[in-house]
Amino acid sequence: MSDNEQAEAAEDAEAEAEDAGTEEATEEVTEGIQDGDFVKIAYTIRTADDGQVIDTTDEEIAEDAEIDTEEYEFEPRTIAIGAGHIFGTVEDELIGAEVGEEGVIDIPAEEAFGEYDPEEVETVAADKIPEDDRYPGAQIQIDQRQGRLETIIGGRARVDFNHPLAGEDLEYEYEILEVIEDREEKAKGLLGMHLQEEPEVRIETETVEEENEEGELEEVEQESLYIEATPQMQMNQQWMFQKQQVAQDLMDRLDLDRVVIEEVIDGGGMGGMGGMMGGMGGMGGGEADLEEALEEADVDAEELVEEIDEE
Repeated sequence: MSDNEQAEAAEDAEAEAEDAGTEEATEEVTEGIQDGDFVKIAYTIRTADDGQVIDTTDEEIAEDAEIDTEEYEFEPRTIAIGAGHIFGTVEDELIGAEVGEEGVIDIPAEEAFGEYDPEEVETVAADKIPEDDRYPGAQIQIDQRQGRLETIIGGRARVDFNHPLAGEDLEYEYEILEVIEDREEKAKGLLGMHLQEEPEVRIETETVEEENEEGELEEVEQESLYIEATPQMQMNQQWMFQKQQVAQDLMDRLDLDRVVIEEVIDGGGMGGMGGMMGGMGGMGGGEADLEEALEEADVDAEELVEEIDEE
């Protein structure tokens, strides 16, 4: 074999080795949890310096930390990798991980809630603060900024607008429990991250008519996510203001055509009125029933019935 042939053979072998290495590296990257996956995870977040629990999915840990266990539900959460539901440092660690893995991830302050900024401590006029909140330690809002009242003297108040955990390094203890494949479970988990509750949902395939490029109507199938809005959701300001954004997030991540929100109103204090109006609408109960209903409503029944008969 000539020197040129040997050189060419060596180059070919090197190229094959590089290709094999690239394929192996690609396989390694695509193994385990990936961007876009939905993962059920149990976790506890603590401050690194003193171990203060700031968030957890474990009720016993919450009780030990004297967190109000009646106000919140403590159970594993479903998160969408790449959706910004968790700290970026944690997402990076979870990429490529497998179900069953657990560990502790260190999160530096600048990647958690930011470094503490002394310039975020400002003096403001005391009359900007409601009288009931004029005491040291009160959480207040001024000009749409959240802060903590440090001191108040006369007509001036010192307010710290830093996040309460600014400057704190954190420890994120976790266990990966499951990769969620069911799309309805994914939808519930995504809603849970936005709303702190998981309403009932269902995905339905429906046939609808749409106009094609030629302007003709044709039947196409589309998938709709139906969300049964709970009373808590209907009172949730975040849901009220971000409903469109949440719906778009659901459609993008779950490859849906539309989101339908069903608001259910249960019978309650207006039940009697509802029954009365139902009878009036159909008139199937006859004049006697109508007169009885109108008497209960303190209306002159005879006069109204005569007007109806004349019509």
